Amino acid sequence: MIRDYFVGKKVLITGGLGFIGSNLARQLIRLGAEVQIVDSLIPEYGGNLFNISDIQDKVKINISDVRDEYSMRYLVQEMDYLFNLAGQTSHLDSMNDPYTDLEINCRAQLSILEACRKYNPAIRVVFTSTRQLYGKPDYLPVDEKHLLRPVDVNGINKMAGEWYHILYNNVYGIRASALRLTNTYGPGMRIKDARQTFLGIWIRLLVEGKPFEVWGGEQLRDYTYVDDVVNALLMTAVSSDAEGKIFNLGGDCVISLRDTAKTLIEANGGGDFAIRDFPAERKRIDIGDYYSDDSFIHSAIGWEPKTSLQDGLTQTLRFYRENLEHYL
Repeated sequence: MIRDYFVGKKVLITGGLGFIGSNLARQLIRLGAEVQIVDSLIPEYGGNLFNISDIQDKVKINISDVRDEYSMRYLVQEMDYLFNLAGQTSHLDSMNDPYTDLEINCRAQLSILEACRKYNPAIRVVFTSTRQLYGKPDYLPVDEKHLLRPVDVNGINKMAGEWYHILYNNVYGIRASALRLTNTYGPGMRIKDARQTFLGIWIRLLVEGKPFEVWGGEQLRDYTYVDDVVNALLMTAVSSDAEGKIFNLGGDCVISLRDTAKTLIEANGGGDFAIRDFPAERKRIDIGDYYSDDSFIHSAIGWEPKTSLQDGLTQTLRFYRENLEHYL
């Protein structure tokens, strides 16, 4: 039972007021863990206090930046688990401001691991990486043996951050794993713009009763519902077979952007979208078709996605119809 691993354990979540971090915190509280959240609440990066409004009296919150090595040195001490989710996720922002992306996704990751090495070498670390590392796929589905060939600054820096974790596992014995996430969606995701995922802006416009744009339309994608991502994080953290490993996450199906839009409208009970050509600045970093081969994590620790795209989108739309004002 996963619960047996977390009852009474001290858990630190970087980026814990964000989309995935807040959903993870909620599940950890249910499992009996003592949860400490660290988040910068920088507006562009997705942190939102409303994300934990139902558990705010059950978690500790430290408003701090992972770039502050002195804060992280203090925060990692005495922790049993670190879920390292903090990061700059916008691909376009990374191209417009590459140095900030470097500081958050690369240098800060090294500082966190150094803090663990010096002050808590027994901690168990799980890092959230991204499928963006693969770039434009040579073959599909993409497995972990695929060449890493990022197409933007964000992908390069996330790749370095990921491999710092594996290096510190291999050299210093800091037990670390990395999950390469694909398109994650669900309640709490950023919807006021497309910084984290295009699905967010689609959902916002749909809930507001407005049409949304689909760029291209024929590109193939897979999607992972946030509850499935949380399960993957927890299962990875408690499995000795996952230490030092990198795993792809995937979804329950492979579907085009056009058909994703149709599924979203069906889940909403109505709505409209228009197919448009890619904007030039996005076309330069578009990767074409992408979907994951997640058989490695399934064989290693038994994880697989449980939530269908239809059900996940239905639950997500319901959440935003009830809570839209908190995410605009």
